[in-house]
Amino acid sequence: MHAGSASAAVPRRLAQTVSPVVFRRVALAAVGVLIVIVASGATVRLTGSGLGCPEWPTCTTQHALPQSYHSYIEFGNRVVSAVTIFTTLALAVAAWLTRGLGRRGRWLATAVFVGTLAQAPLGAITVYYDLDPYLVITHLLLSFTLVSLAVLTLLEAARLVRGEGAPLPWIARLGGLVLVLAVTVLAISGTVATAAGRFPGSSGSQIVPRLGSFYPAVYWHVRAVAVFGVVFVVLAAWAWARRSTYPWLLRGCAGLLAILAVQMAIGEVQYRTYGDVPWWLVLLHVATAATLVAWTVGLAARLWRPIGAHEKRPLD
Repeated sequence: MHAGSASAAVPRRLAQTVSPVVFRRVALAAVGVLIVIVASGATVRLTGSGLGCPEWPTCTTQHALPQSYHSYIEFGNRVVSAVTIFTTLALAVAAWLTRGLGRRGRWLATAVFVGTLAQAPLGAITVYYDLDPYLVITHLLLSFTLVSLAVLTLLEAARLVRGEGAPLPWIARLGGLVLVLAVTVLAISGTVATAAGRFPGSSGSQIVPRLGSFYPAVYWHVRAVAVFGVVFVVLAAWAWARRSTYPWLLRGCAGLLAILAVQMAIGEVQYRTYGDVPWWLVLLHVATAATLVAWTVGLAARLWRPIGAHEKRPLD
């Protein structure tokens, strides 16, 4: 065998080292850890541990490791961040080694890893500027974006395993696009309301500025929820009318309705107990918000790029 043909055979062998089914599992794990890191970051803010480790990557100039309650929470979030980075790195590498995966899926997976890696210096900058609310919002919105990209990567993996489904009418695709726009406004307004809330992100003598006032922020957030709800009801009604043709869409709408109901119930309790609302309730609200965004993006993406109903036979 010539050296040229031998070197050309190496990429072909590498391209067959990850099966589509394994890649789908890695993508699912990436979605999971990206939602966990949202909850972990929210825990840091809600417990007032945002400046528990004022230095980065060490905890303080005197101690590399945490020494107190708040520093343990902040440092624990950094550990979870490291796990997230390694998981998304595995996703990106697996994407380029998965046979049959198109360029869309590979670049989506790569974008998830690059964005996750960028969260580390952004977090350091946020701590350096004493939890500036605009940086905190950017940090959280980037997390929501990465969860969404990971869901899109997961759907590309599912299409590779199960094949393509029948295309949907343009009205359904338009509804999915409007739903994504609505959930984007919903997520932004929710982060602003959190930044204006009673948990500034740090405890002690360090004063962390809040972004505006809580009740005006909630005023606009509630209206964003209403807009999202109207768009969702229209799409759900369309799915019900065509449930025999697109049963998966009706199941997807039912799942989204369940998540939305939980989110609204938590938000209502949180609003009515604002003066003494426990931090863990707000944490549930943020974690559920990440799940809501992920589910909405996945549902809308399937309207544009349908997935087959059954798994394809393994490639030889």
